[in-house]
Amino acid sequence: MYGTQSKRDLALELQAQIPFLRPSIHARRANITVKFQDLYGFTVEGNVDDVNVLNEVREKVREQGRVWWALEASKGANWYLQPQIASISEGIALKSSLKLSSLANAITLKKLIRKGIPPVLRPKVWFSLSGAAKKKSTVPESYYNDLTKAVEGKVTPATKQIDHDLPRTFPGHPWLDTPDGHATLRRVLVGYSFRDSDVGYCQFVPSYCQSYCWLNHIGLNYVAALLLLVMKTEEDAFWMLAVLLENVLVNDCYTNNLSGCHVEQRVFKDLLVKQCPRIASHLEALDFDVSLVATEWFLCLFSKSLPSETTLRVWDVLFYEGAKVLFHVALAIFKMREDELLVTHHVGDVINILQRTTHHLFDPDELLTVRQNLPLFYFSVI
Repeated sequence: MYGTQSKRDLALELQAQIPFLRPSIHARRANITVKFQDLYGFTVEGNVDDVNVLNEVREKVREQGRVWWALEASKGANWYLQPQIASISEGIALKSSLKLSSLANAITLKKLIRKGIPPVLRPKVWFSLSGAAKKKSTVPESYYNDLTKAVEGKVTPATKQIDHDLPRTFPGHPWLDTPDGHATLRRVLVGYSFRDSDVGYCQFVPSYCQSYCWLNHIGLNYVAALLLLVMKTEEDAFWMLAVLLENVLVNDCYTNNLSGCHVEQRVFKDLLVKQCPRIASHLEALDFDVSLVATEWFLCLFSKSLPSETTLRVWDVLFYEGAKVLFHVALAIFKMREDELLVTHHVGDVINILQRTTHHLFDPDELLTVRQNLPLFYFSVI
């Protein structure tokens, strides 16, 4: 796909993919609700201010695209595939054999990724930097096709749950919510459920959430669906899902007992106390359990909570810097609304503030800037 296109063609394709949103003259008031489709086909509802924010964001995406094309022109098409230094910020000593140019590339790449990967380059950059390409290279070329054929027609508790959840995965999406979209998503999920029987298929509703109708079934279907929209091919989406579960995320987050997810929630609660002590104290006084919102954030990797482009900006960093990014982003969301949260009197008010915040975070830089300005912290999730 990328080898046959010139940089100019790629740039034109990117521009064509990101049209400016132009609300009609009758909708140019902040109290008028408008609906429109975003870059990935999701219907977005907001006011004209939200539309203006999206237009500004998309201009930034164009600017970032020009930066990437310039670097490809000067450094070569795959400059970012040179030896990477994933742990510079952790202070791990560099190997003496590492060239200075590689160090410079790694620093440049980290800054670029934090500013966002152009949508047209995301599939290639994610697949390379996440480790998915390397993982795929360790098995025969026909692995995925052989796997999907071998499991076709097999019925397990996982396949039954998958079939039940397909229509509930981003309902109304112009492709995902079609027979072809359901079939493609099903092959990816069923294939992975047989690849890793410990994970199988996670579709989990915490028992303490039964009284909160806003927290629906959550699981791998949302993550896999969004991967399909970005990666374009189901096989690449399958390998991205594999590298996420096997290498990027905390272990055992999607096993039947969700032990990794429980660990994540304990770690996040501790971090909230350390990084946002006033918020943590106030929420404790309200008897509010942060896992009421954070469980969905972590299991769905924010794909059900944030606008799609903001989610994918988070994933840009996730695939390069690792699972710590999820904790950073979750803390940033609380930090952004600290003043509002501190004057709440009911659990429902807290939930409404956090929902409203995440659903209208159309500017990824607003969120990621707060995330980057948080005090540095290090943790290990076992």
